[in-house]
Amino acid sequence: MLQANQAAEEGGDGAISLEGAGGNPRAPPISSIATWLKPPEVTDPSPVAAAAAAELGVVRTEGGYVEGNNKRIGIINPSFIDVFKGIPFAAQPRMLEKAQTHPGWSGTLKAKDFKDRCLQVTLTQKDTRGSLDCLYLNVWVPHSGKSVSTNLPVMVWIYGGAYLFGSSEGANVLNNYLYDGEELALRGNVIVVSFNYRVGPLGFLSTGDANVPGNYGLWDQHMAISWVKRNIAAFGGDADNITIFGESAGGASVSFQTLSPHNVGLIKRAISQSGVAMSPWALQRDPLFWAKQVGTKVGCPVQDTAVLANCLRATDPIQITLAYTIDLSQLDYPVVNYMGLAAVIDGDFLPDEPYNLFSNAADVDYMAGANNMDGHLFAGMDLSVINEPLHKISKAEVQKLVADLTLPAGSPAATSYAVDLYTSTWGPDPSQEQMKRTVIDAETDYMFLVPTQEALAYHNMFARSGRTYSYLFSHPSRMPVYPSWVGADHADDLQYVFGKPFTSTLGYRPQDRDVSGNMIAYWSNFAATGDPNQGPTKVPTAWMNYDNYNGRYLEIDKDITYKSLKQGLRTSYVRFWAHAFRSASTL
Repeated sequence: MLQANQAAEEGGDGAISLEGAGGNPRAPPISSIATWLKPPEVTDPSPVAAAAAAELGVVRTEGGYVEGNNKRIGIINPSFIDVFKGIPFAAQPRMLEKAQTHPGWSGTLKAKDFKDRCLQVTLTQKDTRGSLDCLYLNVWVPHSGKSVSTNLPVMVWIYGGAYLFGSSEGANVLNNYLYDGEELALRGNVIVVSFNYRVGPLGFLSTGDANVPGNYGLWDQHMAISWVKRNIAAFGGDADNITIFGESAGGASVSFQTLSPHNVGLIKRAISQSGVAMSPWALQRDPLFWAKQVGTKVGCPVQDTAVLANCLRATDPIQITLAYTIDLSQLDYPVVNYMGLAAVIDGDFLPDEPYNLFSNAADVDYMAGANNMDGHLFAGMDLSVINEPLHKISKAEVQKLVADLTLPAGSPAATSYAVDLYTSTWGPDPSQEQMKRTVIDAETDYMFLVPTQEALAYHNMFARSGRTYSYLFSHPSRMPVYPSWVGADHADDLQYVFGKPFTSTLGYRPQDRDVSGNMIAYWSNFAATGDPNQGPTKVPTAWMNYDNYNGRYLEIDKDITYKSLKQGLRTSYVRFWAHAFRSASTL
């Protein structure tokens, strides 16, 4: 989804270099990868050097040797971290086709800079940035003491951005990147991996048939996860303990990855933040409509999907990328209804409706949650008055917004019930804050909270060994331009998961560091053991698992105590929307 944290233009796209000649063969056949991935024997020339730093040095992967940067953290009893940026996990993909295995390289690849993001529109949607050659990943490997780490849990990050924007490193201010994995890796004692995947039309356009089946971005994600499975042992990771985690469109992608039959046995655990496969914006049920829209804009015939597909593949990819935009100044309905590019049921990666695929995740430990005002960002696009203290919102505006959200269900009865449900606590003279909160609650429920609860229920229902955990993040937004009553907005959780209060100390309060430390502890413990309470890091209170009877969840804010464990999250709203979602998806 669109992310508030992406408002800063991202930078840092850099090049990697290949040095040396002929000293390393190209990638071996798959049958010999197990042998190829054994770490090379290295004789340390100096005992002093060994005592001074824990460093992986040159690492051998299936594609060839890679060398990153080693960083010392602290002076007394220091720890160290190896950082590899820009390792290719697939070859440059062809237009609207699945990516293929990277052919490998000779010499040693200097993996020290982030690579270009995948080709996408800028935030203004007036231009493009990025490259077709973009399928690269980054690895952060922490070491404590004087020895390099071995058998560490692995956390693989999938970014959000409405399937339109995003990159492996995230938004940045100078060299401070949102998705820098260093703090999470060091504090959680986990290996962190991030990667690029295709977005926009090049990643998610589909004709709804075999001519352009779509889901190319999801296939890119699958290739990155598979690369981690095959190669992470060479970096000191446990290939049998891989956790994928992501937010918004990345959270939905995590959910899809667990449901795909192609990933059974590949993923051990998963965390979806503010997005799941059940989210109404996560799955496109009429992809041909949007493919024709793009085709028409670039001058392709649209009556025959085979002709359309051939024309699109021969068209300038920049023009195709610019052919899909969302005009936020011309919204007749809530912005969520304009989000046309998403995953599709293609009969392959996703062979069926998401709710019919949860048996594929039966042995995956799953954690999912939403922010308590996740819908605020989108409500501000639909009704900007909610962020304007001097301007009033009317009852009619609120009622229309709630009614418009029920349009996919297509039922007048659902519309009437929704309006009554969300205005039932108003009384005869509701305050401006109460009415504005209602708009945010409705969008939060519809887009994020309810589908997340539904996904948790399905996961728990079909689970064998997999455990299920639910949370609500409610640490208030720190955006000074928002009203003081605004809670946790969409993407507000990201800065805490990636430890920004510890790396940018002047911009945060002690309570923010508490939130960040607790989230890193729960997240990394879960990655290590499948239980957020058990692992290398102490947590403030026990987090009981979710079940379909009690609906237990943990509320995460600055004061986490035993009282933070609650149950029955917005039950009446969940029941209404879950029924509406199901009715709409079976039309």
